[in-house]
Amino acid sequence: MSWQSALACWYLRRQFRPETLKPHINVERARALTSKRVWSPRVPPGWRLRETYGAHDAPLLGEWLEPASTALDGGPAGAATPTVLYCHGGGYYFCSPRTHRSLTFALAPRANARLFSLDYRLAPEHRFPAALDDATAAYRQLLAMGTAPGSIVIAGDSAGGGLALATLVALRDAGAPMPAGGLLFSPWTDLATTGASLRINDSVDPMFCGAAIERAARVYLGDAPATHPYASPVYADLHGLPPLFMMAGSTEVLLDDARRVADNARAAGVDCECEVWKKMPHVWPMFAPFMPEANRALDRAAAFVRRATRRATLAAHAAQASGVTSSV
Repeated sequence: MSWQSALACWYLRRQFRPETLKPHINVERARALTSKRVWSPRVPPGWRLRETYGAHDAPLLGEWLEPASTALDGGPAGAATPTVLYCHGGGYYFCSPRTHRSLTFALAPRANARLFSLDYRLAPEHRFPAALDDATAAYRQLLAMGTAPGSIVIAGDSAGGGLALATLVALRDAGAPMPAGGLLFSPWTDLATTGASLRINDSVDPMFCGAAIERAARVYLGDAPATHPYASPVYADLHGLPPLFMMAGSTEVLLDDARRVADNARAAGVDCECEVWKKMPHVWPMFAPFMPEANRALDRAAAFVRRATRRATLAAHAAQASGVTSSV
């Protein structure tokens, strides 16, 4: 554990955890505190940022980060470049693409992938399944633009990690072409809050207390059942999903949200990697480039993006060639 990660844990325990210990969630306060703490890194050299928040940009509301030489129109350059569809965390009720730029701006160049960070609708103004509807619509729009499904990885952190996984499940159920993979940082996948780590890690998680998770779930769910597989994909049938790559910290209250998904995915025949990093705080890749562990985690995540899209592209080419051969 580096001194940088120790400092990050100290900061979170002093600045963030006290908020989660309060008996009620103050949505407006959470949003205000987050907006004040936003530090926006510079756009990486050789890359460009395009914000798409206008009504005419729907359903791709959010922001693009891509190599400056790559077009956004879904043409040949876009189809050849891996694309990450990113869902930010924040309990489904706060944060935004802007709050997560330290992560997305570091991930895209490492993966040599253009990245779209989705500004999905937030609760309580827009409860479940609004976020899921926005994520599936964004994915379908990428396909409509000409982006090959095998070039896409759907990614996210915390609530956004659960949303990314739920999006994969919903797309499979709808018979949509599947993306190359799913990349999940400290995913929140169980809004019914049944994971043992909620209790075991309650006193050692520097960011959350276990009880805060249930309170956040109510903000998003409204009257929807907490075990709905599109809200809590730990309860979903995961067969037929593309490869998954997950990371979680050993002291997180949400650790079991990742470990149980990994167990379920493997039992369903899904290629799934789940890394548990010792004493890392929730979504520690957000601390790039300050924290060495964040940089190493993003290197591994980027390698997965490249590996998954390369594998999916080769499989698509092989299937196409087989189809041509069999028709001759």
